[in-house]
Formats: sequence, C-alpha cells, structure tokens
Amino acid sequence: MRNSRNRTDSLLHTKSYAFALRVIQMGRFLREQQQEFILSKQVLRSGTAIGALIRESEFAQSKADFINKLNIALKEANETDYWLNLLKDSEYISLTAFTSMENDCGELIALLVSSIKTVKNNLMKNEKGSSSQD
Repeated sequence: MRNSRNRTDSLLHTKSYAFALRVIQMGRFLREQQQEFILSKQVLRSGTAIGALIRESEFAQSKADFINKLNIALKEANETDYWLNLLKDSEYISLTAFTSMENDCGELIALLVSSIKTVKNNLMKNEKGSSSQD
C-alpha cells in the first residue's frame, strides 16, 4: 500500500491508511450487495476520519493541537467501533468480517491511546524541566 507521501515510517499512519481502505471496501459492499445506505455512510465517515486526523496532526500548530487532533481521531475510532458492532448485530456484516475489522480498529485505538499518553508525558516532563530551571 502506498499513498502519495508514502508514510511507511509511522505505524499509526500506515495502519490508519490501510484501515481507511478496508472501510471504503466495506462501504462499497454494504451499498452494492446489502443495499444498506445509512450505516455504511456513518462507518465510512468515521472510519476514514481516523487517518485524516492523524495526517492532520503532522502539521499541528502546537503540542496541545497535536494532542487534540489525536484525541479526535481516538473518538472517531471509538465511533467506528460502535458502527461495526451495529452492522454485525443487525447482520449486515458477517462475524468474520466484523472480527477482522474490529481487531484493526482496536489496534488503532491502542496506538492512539499510547501516542497520546507518550506526548502528554513528554510535555509534562518538559514543563517540569523548564520550571526547575527558573
């Protein structure tokens, strides 16, 4: 998988891009095969927003803005998990498809939580270091 900027150096970028592609394929399946148009739009929107927000965070104006973008991506990932569960429980997608998609979504959630914690911890360390030098 390649995108125009080929962000293979970042696991979060790579996995969110691959997940967005899977969500797009699932949305196509839901519309064309299942004739489902409402839930497919919801999962398509939230599932592709994850990677878009991660990509947006690259040019954050500050560390706080960076954390905010990742937090919003985390919320979108959580919402995507909700739509996936709803699609499974309403029998629009199979248990196999659900499990695979939910595992990928869960991995993104874990990566986002870890990234947010790391940035927050580094920010607090920097703040403590600069206040002790005053």
